[in-house]
Amino acid sequence: MSMVMKYKGYVGKVDYDEHEHAFVGLVVNTRDVITFVGETATELEEALRDSIEDYLSWCAERGEAPDKPYSGQFMVRLEPDLHAKIVLAAAERDVSLNEFVRLQLESAVAARRVTPPTRRGRRRKAKRQAA
Repeated sequence: MSMVMKYKGYVGKVDYDEHEHAFVGLVVNTRDVITFVGETATELEEALRDSIEDYLSWCAERGEAPDKPYSGQFMVRLEPDLHAKIVLAAAERDVSLNEFVRLQLESAVAARRVTPPTRRGRRRKAKRQAA
């Protein structure tokens, strides 16, 4: 079971590592890799803060802007038929495609109907071996 922690808009996902006997975290809403480790909740909170502050300082020293947690934009690849159906549904409601998708996503998240996607086309069937 994972736990989520937040600091300055960055979100860290925490799991227990039984080999290390510690909680290990990874900031999940940035392309840069930011990790943190702690054995207690207090250590974990401190490690997340320290890791984010170190990351922000590192970016400043290099003269680079830190990767922002969210830009508010993302790309979605759809089958052309589904794309057409969504455009039609938006037009029927007299809203833009962007507004329609935003409303649907808000509704799904509010209802907690968001489910992990399946990786279509990437699974291989196991070959049966003769007994």
